[in-house]
Amino acid sequence: MADVICERCGRAAGPLDWHCTACSGPLKIADLPPFDPEAIRTHEWSLWRYTAMLPAVRRFSLGEGMTPLVPVALPDKPFLAKLEYLSPTASYKDRGMAVMFNHLLAHGVEAVVEDSSGNAGASLAAYAGGIGIDARVFVPADAPAGKKTQIARFGATLVEVTGSRADVTAACEKAAQDIPYASHAWNPFYLAGQMTIAWEIWEQMGHRAPDAIVCPVGQGGLLLGLARGFAALHEAGLIAHVPRLYAIQSAACDPIVKAWEAEHDAPIPVSSGETIAGGIKITAPVRGREVLAALRGSGGAAYRVSDSAITAAQTILAAHGLFVEPTSAVPVAALDRVQAHLDRAAEIVIPLTGSGLKT
Repeated sequence: MADVICERCGRAAGPLDWHCTACSGPLKIADLPPFDPEAIRTHEWSLWRYTAMLPAVRRFSLGEGMTPLVPVALPDKPFLAKLEYLSPTASYKDRGMAVMFNHLLAHGVEAVVEDSSGNAGASLAAYAGGIGIDARVFVPADAPAGKKTQIARFGATLVEVTGSRADVTAACEKAAQDIPYASHAWNPFYLAGQMTIAWEIWEQMGHRAPDAIVCPVGQGGLLLGLARGFAALHEAGLIAHVPRLYAIQSAACDPIVKAWEAEHDAPIPVSSGETIAGGIKITAPVRGREVLAALRGSGGAAYRVSDSAITAAQTILAAHGLFVEPTSAVPVAALDRVQAHLDRAAEIVIPLTGSGLKT
């Protein structure tokens, strides 16, 4: 079994703890195995090809991982799109949920709670239902109807909460006093699953790393997974550098960008306004310190974009055959600023995180 410790104070934690009981900090897995290219199960066409590098043993899978990496020839702004919206529940969240639920299954968990604006809740509901774990998912009452329908269809109990996104989290944390909290924001096993995106990109690019990765950021699990996945490749001597990481947020909800601009080490909590990018409407990301450290360590940056720019980017992607929800278009809306920060020949990868069919 993997050892879990606090990301900030180093205190040991239990396998089902969701945060540090001493300092309330996020947790991490202390003894992740090093990346070993010889250990890749090349016959396995899912993220479980990296079993030797993951902290959970596969007991159940929906075939998550191994999404395509395709070139997108935008005029003056070419990039490679990692099509995460082709995951089993149509969002990148499936990677983290797969590893987390196999960990929970190993510990005999029978019921979980989670809070989500939609995609994480749908993914959790699918994996919980698939292995017979009872799930209650707390969602904003104004979450997209399609996402709420997806959660309910997978068999989870939908708990709609009127109020802010923070109110939804508070209601869920209260329920988590008695039931394990399977949080995509807090759980370190979820974060380990997100590392596999980096390893796939490395394989798909011919055992190379791109120059930059551009991500939409709410809680920041995608960006942190990429940062740690590429760091593992670098530590193994398989790449010369970790790609520059860019965090893109909506102008209506930008705690990471505000902290970046103010040169703070921690996110600056905000009062969120309305935005079409509901998937990143997080006013105080719990791993915000780690996200900011990853940006600085990679030589990247954080930028904000308007809803009008997001809509325009979504339309451009659709015209190129890529149908994504608004949150997925957020990084494309910032491409001009990212490219201005890089050499013109830089190779950029953008994970397209959720399907347009969800909205």
